[in-house]
Amino acid sequence: MKRIFVSLLFVFLFLGCTKNPYTHREQLILISPQQELRMGLSAEQQILHKARLSHNPYYIAMVNRVASRIARVAEAEFHPHYQWEFHVLESKKINAFCLPGGKIFVYTGLLKLVDNDDELAAVIGHEVAHAILRHGSERVSMAMLGRIGHELLARGLQVSGHQWGPLYDLAYGVTAQYGVLYPFSRKFEYEADQLGLYLMYKACYDPNQAIRFWYKMMKASRVHIPELLSTHPSDMHRIEALKRYIVKLRRIPRNCQARIQ
Repeated sequence: MKRIFVSLLFVFLFLGCTKNPYTHREQLILISPQQELRMGLSAEQQILHKARLSHNPYYIAMVNRVASRIARVAEAEFHPHYQWEFHVLESKKINAFCLPGGKIFVYTGLLKLVDNDDELAAVIGHEVAHAILRHGSERVSMAMLGRIGHELLARGLQVSGHQWGPLYDLAYGVTAQYGVLYPFSRKFEYEADQLGLYLMYKACYDPNQAIRFWYKMMKASRVHIPELLSTHPSDMHRIEALKRYIVKLRRIPRNCQARIQ
């Protein structure tokens, strides 16, 4: 059983190992880019079928203006060759997301917090970064590997069909969630913050506005979950990291008149 597990793990690592295009972190991704694009397109169609599109001309123009600039930088710098689409959804949710393939969604609840294009660029840059870094596929791949590990370990411990089976399932699930999935999810958020700042900076937006926006998000948040129990970093840790990233951006040239204050 141990030999089988090691052999399968070696095959997965050999076939699915790739490098993050920005931080160059090793990633295990078992889904092809083609599969990823199909998943994004399918998810987009489902969302548009159920959600209510906003007809607010100010919000729509703002999202199209900012997202198109961020997308142009993403294409020029990382060549994802996505079919970019931008949607504004009518909802009180303070959220935005980007599906694989460049399908960007922004809720009107979030747009009510945004005071200018620079703040929105921080949000869209972050979401586009998730897509470029293929974090969604990495999460799916980790879940696939986790299910295989669950089954192999259960067989090795001979708990399948045993009275200890439910306890094993609980212990494995908690360990995987809080010991692996949540820490990696927080790492994904930091990576998306870092690349998102780079994208907005290269698109000639002021990355300092990301700090201002996250302070507003912190005030708007009604639920504060301890970081160890969350998929996201704490607001203050995130803001501190953003400040460090901005210092590094000062050394990167860009072809525009904007300046970091």
